[in-house]
Amino acid sequence: MPEPRPATAPAGTTTGAAAGAGRSLPRRGVLRAGGALAVAGGAGLLVPAGAPAAVPLVRRGAPVLTHGVQSGDVTASGAVVWARADRPARLFVQVSRHGRFGARTRWVRGPVVTGDSDFTGRVELRGLPAAADVHYRVVAADPDAHRPDGHAVEGSLRTAPSWRARRRIRFLWSGDQAGQGWGRNPDLGGFPIYRAMAERDPDFFLHSGDTIYADGPITGDVELPDGRVYRNVVTEEKSHVAQTLDDFRGAFRYNLADEALSAFFGRVAQVNQWDDHEVHNNWFPHQVIDDDRYTEKRVDVLRARGERAWREYVPVSARRDGRVYRSFSHGPLLEVFVLDMRSHRDPNGNGWAGGGVRPDGGILGTEQARWLVEAVSRSRATWKVVQSDMPIGLVVPDGQTDPAGIEAVAQGDPGVPLGREQQVAWILREFQRRGVRDHVWLTADVHYTAAHRYDPARASFTEFDPFWEFVSGPLHAGSFGPSALDATFGPQVVFQAVPPRPNTSPLEGSQYFGEVEVDPDTEDLTVTLRGIDGAALWSRTLQPQDRR
Repeated sequence: MPEPRPATAPAGTTTGAAAGAGRSLPRRGVLRAGGALAVAGGAGLLVPAGAPAAVPLVRRGAPVLTHGVQSGDVTASGAVVWARADRPARLFVQVSRHGRFGARTRWVRGPVVTGDSDFTGRVELRGLPAAADVHYRVVAADPDAHRPDGHAVEGSLRTAPSWRARRRIRFLWSGDQAGQGWGRNPDLGGFPIYRAMAERDPDFFLHSGDTIYADGPITGDVELPDGRVYRNVVTEEKSHVAQTLDDFRGAFRYNLADEALSAFFGRVAQVNQWDDHEVHNNWFPHQVIDDDRYTEKRVDVLRARGERAWREYVPVSARRDGRVYRSFSHGPLLEVFVLDMRSHRDPNGNGWAGGGVRPDGGILGTEQARWLVEAVSRSRATWKVVQSDMPIGLVVPDGQTDPAGIEAVAQGDPGVPLGREQQVAWILREFQRRGVRDHVWLTADVHYTAAHRYDPARASFTEFDPFWEFVSGPLHAGSFGPSALDATFGPQVVFQAVPPRPNTSPLEGSQYFGEVEVDPDTEDLTVTLRGIDGAALWSRTLQPQDRR
């Protein structure tokens, strides 16, 4: 998406409660410890809404948790819990169904976090009850501690239903955080959209990428066209583009210092993907960037640092294969397929060339494209949600690479599939050939919200069944749009909400998130597009194909 613009000031602090001791779990008990992750530090202590605001008494020199807690990659029996300390510490996690942490609370001994991981770590929990609200408390103890005694922050998460459980599901999605120089604004209370999202009480949140704007400094206040001043919280670590590992970590710390964001992440589990701004605008593998702000111009070097920071700061489960793309089941009604449209793409060259199903080709690469087709085809869930970090039918150019350069999939020609469209055409054709029903695509990236229906009756390429794509964002960034539609796959704009002009600030609204609900009785899926205050802008209920 568009290049960032400048914006920034100090964050407020809140803190968590002291930890209670517990008893260790049996070997086959409720939890299992995971490995350490790196994460960066910041200025304040932030906790989920409802946690005590008083600072507990902590022994001088003892570890303190600095950026709240997060959870992610929730299943019917497990989850990842994340935290960061201010110095070397042993992490413990206590778990409770009722939200009380007494002397008999069960706990798991997690990893020791060190400076090598910027004092961040995660604990992978196993054996949790399905379809349940689970309360947890992360404790930072001395590195050699054997019991959870130290500073603590509480959080909660909701596990997925088991395969046989038909339960109402509600989740949210959006993307694009602190972009175009629009940072934490004290006049707005920081990032206000997170308070609106918290009020929806979702089961989980799909973060569609651009988790940070590593290439988007936040440097000061900005005067708006109507004469108002957008005030930015400014920190040194976000005052320049990210090149070093510590720079990338600092961008995550900047966002996590927001109270509303930290409170939301402490209450709602995440499913995360990444896009370009975790590294650099419109990046692709092996690129050498033409950007005077950078002394390090090799994208592969920047990508390694940016990806490490992303994995350190985001509650993703540890994978031996290192893949970002993965899937999560939520009972018989829903399965989510998380894509990575960044790591395996071909260069953003002329959109009329290349593409197709070949190694490291198209937008997904051959291996991921085949995984998607196989995984969706095997799914027994009623609804297959594809979490796509970029839209299929909207033209997103990359003129920095080539006058005809394309950043996303659609390249603007309404004819037969060309470039990366060839790979998407293969996926859609395979879905139809294998009888895949009821797939819905969710995305962000373009900084406005829209509903698109794809229909072969309007398309140049016709070997697919009709489906919907829903767009939402930004969470807190400049608003743009609308983008042009490419007719190759027959998309139609059913609804869209766009700002009055490009790069509208969050102070002026035009920030969006989407909501999906699945009814356990009818199996209907309802999509609602919502604004910065949570108000519904548009809604549509979709029926499973066998009921249409």
